[in-house]
Order: sequence, then structure tokens, then C-alpha cells
Amino acid sequence: MEQVRAGEYDAFVAARWSVLFHLARLLTGGDRHRAEDLLQESLVKLWFVWPKVADEAPEAYVRKVLARAAARSARRRWWGERPVEELPETAAAGDLSVTVAERSRLEAALARLTPQQRAAVVLRYYQDLPDRQVAETLGCPVGTARSHAARGVARLRRLLADVVEPVA
Repeated sequence: MEQVRAGEYDAFVAARWSVLFHLARLLTGGDRHRAEDLLQESLVKLWFVWPKVADEAPEAYVRKVLARAAARSARRRWWGERPVEELPETAAAGDLSVTVAERSRLEAALARLTPQQRAAVVLRYYQDLPDRQVAETLGCPVGTARSHAARGVARLRRLLADVVEPVA
């Protein structure tokens, strides 16, 4: 029986890894390494409760753990790393597409939001969750979740307005 549950867990992780990783990356403001750590931590927590949530909503559980862990980690003052002016090695620049540039720009703008606003915007508009589910995931009232999302979107519009051109 234990092997069957482990197989189900492995299948879930294999099927949903990329979606959950992208969510974690957005919640961390585009920091790939923090996103990997966050997702790994969340999947370990899922493993321990897998028998309870496997038949219900494991992805919703992981989303909730991710959002809360991202908010907690954003409050940390020290990550054990020090930023430097120049990177020691730079990758050779290749042909960058417009999509990658826009994604990077959006991730940078998301990183400038508060952790609550970032989580609300990502859950509401990227994950397309209803307000009620966003509030449950964040552990706050629906009105607060809506407020975080509205303020986050307004700030994103201001941050991204400098280059956006109207489509004619």
C-alpha cells in the first residue's frame, strides 16, 4: 500500500513540477534558486500529508504552502549571500526573444511588489483562482485578498507603463 501511495505522489510531482515551479518563481520575484528551495520545501510537506490530501486537492495544498512560505521567506533579513557589482562569469549572449525580455521585465516588476501583493496577483491572475480561494490560500479575508491584488496590479501598471505602447 505504501508503494502505491509513493507512486501516486511521484506521478503527481512529475506531472505538476513545471507548473508549480513557475508559480514558485513568480512568488519569489523571479529568483530561480529561491523558487527551487521553496518548491522543494513545499513538496516535502506534501509528502508527509499525502495520504490525507491525495484524493482531495494536492495542488491546492501545495499552492497554499508555497504562498505562505514565500511570504515568510520574504521577511527574512539574511539569505547567506552577498550581492556583488559584477558576476564572476557571464554567459555568452545569444539571440534573446521578445518573450524572454518581457517575462524578465514582468518578473522584475513582480519582485518590487510586497510579498502579499505578489502572492495575490500571481494566485489571482496567473493561477486564475477566484478571490475566495486566493483568500484561503493567503489566510486572510476575501476583501483583504482583493485589496492586495488590486494594489499589486495598480503598482505593476505604474512600473510597466514606461514602455507599454497602445495597440492600434
